[in-house]
Amino acid sequence: MLKGCMRTPTGKDAPTVPEKRMFCMGTIINDFTINIATANGTGSQSANLILLQSLFEMGVPVSGKNLFPSNISGLPTWYIVRLSDKGYQAPGDRTHIQVLVNPATWDEDLAALEPGSVVIWNSDTKGMTVERDDVVSYPVPMSTLARKINPKIAKLVTNIIYVGVLAELLGIDQTCLEAAVSKQFKGKASAVELNITALGLGREHCREELTKEDPYAVEAREVKKPQFFIEGNEAAALGAHYGGVQLLAWYPITPSSSLAEGIINYIPRLRTDDDGKATMAVIQAEDELAAAGMVLGAGWAGGRGMTATSGPGISLMQEFIGLAYFAEVPSVFWDVTRVGPSTGLPTRTQQSDIAMLYEGSHGDTQHIVLIPGTVEECFEFGWRAFDYAERFQTPVFGMSDLDLGMNRWACGGFTYPDVPMDRGKVVREQDVFDAFETFGRYLDVDGDGIPYRTLPGSGMAPILYRGTGHNPMGVYSEKPEDYYNLMQRLRMKIDGARDALPAPVLREEAECEVGIVFLGSMENSIQEIDDILEETGLKVSQCRVRALPFHSEVESFIRRHETVIVLEINRDGQLYGILRRELPNDLVTKVHSVAYSDGMPPRARIYAERIKATLEEVKQ
Repeated sequence: MLKGCMRTPTGKDAPTVPEKRMFCMGTIINDFTINIATANGTGSQSANLILLQSLFEMGVPVSGKNLFPSNISGLPTWYIVRLSDKGYQAPGDRTHIQVLVNPATWDEDLAALEPGSVVIWNSDTKGMTVERDDVVSYPVPMSTLARKINPKIAKLVTNIIYVGVLAELLGIDQTCLEAAVSKQFKGKASAVELNITALGLGREHCREELTKEDPYAVEAREVKKPQFFIEGNEAAALGAHYGGVQLLAWYPITPSSSLAEGIINYIPRLRTDDDGKATMAVIQAEDELAAAGMVLGAGWAGGRGMTATSGPGISLMQEFIGLAYFAEVPSVFWDVTRVGPSTGLPTRTQQSDIAMLYEGSHGDTQHIVLIPGTVEECFEFGWRAFDYAERFQTPVFGMSDLDLGMNRWACGGFTYPDVPMDRGKVVREQDVFDAFETFGRYLDVDGDGIPYRTLPGSGMAPILYRGTGHNPMGVYSEKPEDYYNLMQRLRMKIDGARDALPAPVLREEAECEVGIVFLGSMENSIQEIDDILEETGLKVSQCRVRALPFHSEVESFIRRHETVIVLEINRDGQLYGILRRELPNDLVTKVHSVAYSDGMPPRARIYAERIKATLEEVKQ
């Protein structure tokens, strides 16, 4: 048994690497997937996070995917834990170890397993059994064991029992396991004691009643740099604080609520004065439209306002989004995307809001969209969004998704802002205002499409913003030339932002003819996709888009490759469509689409196979 944790979330020195366990021939170490099938509202999430954290504490590269239903409790939920020394974080192609606790999906989950899979199942589940003779079966009386600890909460304790069984079967270090329990139930000594006792019962039962017949095991890995787990939503919330957010106006909606809640939770630590009073405002609005209006009010007044929502919320905010664009009001909107249309699949993931964010609201619009692919970028774009909003006097969108936003990801730390806030062209002093030969709210005096603005209460006019037709002075106008010139200036302003926004992440192979363009959380599957393709002799270059409008490097990347395939998690190839509209005609025929969405985080093999099929079609 391994002794000592390999990774500490606090960044303290980790214990020395313990002696390795002895593994028999054919043992599969740190390269398998566990699928845990339970019911929502039974406390399984805490148990699953303890399992994930304990592996993380050992230094094992691991990721977790929470597939939960859209109701409060009772419906099926799955948690996928993938261990991969190569660092793969997609769900994987198959389940190697299946934990069966929920009778509602028992037969379906069992039938989906490949021969040779491992099944750990609650033998106390009435009417359910495992009758396949081509799997490794480990029956465990989880409910009976849980009742020994506390009959009143046996349903909750059952989940910890299977974690104990897994820990014994796989060789998870007990010290790391207990550290994970303490982290999960921080400050609750009785809960920590209860759960450690339950883990012990699971381990003891496994030791005494089960004979290990499967090849799967874990082995600690040395971690050179301290890391911690964090969700993308929490990282974006921290970024917003470091960006100086002054108003959060929001209406709860999955999967964005934890971003708003993260901002709120950090206020006592980061945003209070010497008297303990908050230095920012939080308003839970009556609906999404009201929240958007409040954000615009903050921007008009010179404050940094934002909201966090998802696709349906963005749909409701369209009128205010158009106002912010046309009246040029700095504002920040975070869209943590889920599956649409309509209510869709509220607790599944997708990249289906790209076109809506980029061209949101009626009429001719074009918006700045920041697209993080890692938790580090969620933090960075969380603060940069405010700088861009004020610099370009326009709404700025952060586009994350449920997978990145609500799952935990390994993080080595954040790069904090090392430059002053970019407040843009704001006239704050009277002598500066008086120096203008002519001052107009929408007058472009230096040719970059961005006018100067004044703030309410400064004593300097004008502070009027118009959502109706207007001339450069801000005066109402329906003259054709005024409208035409205004719309051309707005387009020039946003177009001029291209190379000021985050450049794409490029990973290029020398003399490689095939390029892959992708965005967002596809980052967490791209290396595995690349490896699968390379196994078949195909090498590809990669370009991860991090912002719209496209940085000039995206066009240059496409120009350097004979064939370019756009990967995205939606049905219609929205990013592909935008590229085709904006690329020069000589590049359009180079670009092809691989768009796929079923609500699940991207599985590498599905995309790899579609890339190969597309390339075959191109050759023909």
